[in-house]
Amino acid sequence: MIGRLVLITLGLGLLLALSGFLGIAIGPSGASFGDVLAIFSGKAGSQSITSTIVWQIRLPRVILAATVGATLALGGLVFQALLRNPLAEPYILGISGGSAVGAIIGLLLGLSPFPGVPLAAFSGSMLVLVLVLGLVSGQSAVNRDSMLLGGVMMNAFCGAIIMFLISVSQTSQVHQILFWLMGDFTMFNTGQLPVLLTLLPCFLLIFVLARPMNLLLAGHESAAALGVNVQLASLVLLVTTSFMVSIVVCQSGLVGFVGLVVPHILRMVLGPDHRLLVPASILGGGAYLILCDLLARTLSSTGEMPVGIVTAMIGAPLFIVLLWRSRRCR
Repeated sequence: MIGRLVLITLGLGLLLALSGFLGIAIGPSGASFGDVLAIFSGKAGSQSITSTIVWQIRLPRVILAATVGATLALGGLVFQALLRNPLAEPYILGISGGSAVGAIIGLLLGLSPFPGVPLAAFSGSMLVLVLVLGLVSGQSAVNRDSMLLGGVMMNAFCGAIIMFLISVSQTSQVHQILFWLMGDFTMFNTGQLPVLLTLLPCFLLIFVLARPMNLLLAGHESAAALGVNVQLASLVLLVTTSFMVSIVVCQSGLVGFVGLVVPHILRMVLGPDHRLLVPASILGGGAYLILCDLLARTLSSTGEMPVGIVTAMIGAPLFIVLLWRSRRCR
């Protein structure tokens, strides 16, 4: 198992590094791959325009895309394990929407960028999570469907609240909020990196809980019989995941379906073992969103589009296919 873990980590780590290099090297400024390599090797002048673009614009954006992708993919993996439903993920269950409502309220109230707005986003995500899980009473397929539908409805309700908040906001705030809601990576800078560093302990904690997540797939009763404190493990995973999603929503806005696409593909390739899936989701999710952001920046000749459009165009059809397959399997 250890050898396979090392092989998967190295392979996906290489994919992440390659995706990051492409995200830094490709753009409208005309910089070539050789120019970027010269900048990284220290052979290019630090005061050149290309160097400024690479270090101050593209590199922070790639770091943000990788972190957001890793967090959302890992969040989707956790929700799918806890709820034993391949359709569960932070965006569909309304967790991202709740975080966005909290973050917007924090912005409108003038709370500090950290920790005020993230705390408001975390409160919003936890409120939605409690409401959605309150719809589930047992582990039958019908109740899991009720949970999924409840999450979709909460997501729609959060969208309505967001539209209301935008309608009563000042003109200068509306433009900022609208761009942020569509998945905006342009405003990130290196000064915000300490906020993203708070996610690293969360990644480590979820990896430590990978074995209990494996046992939870067999059902809560079976996991408890095998020595897992089901209530404690579930609570820690839910709170940790909601906190992670809140942090990245504050920085990037709403980016949907990453937590659906990446864990599903990795589970088909690697199997159900979360000791492999947790690091694979972190690395694969980061690489996936970097490439999606690269497409968002280069597909349109009239300017870049929000990355959330690209992830939705990929994730929404996959969601429909998974829902159709789950219906057929009954």
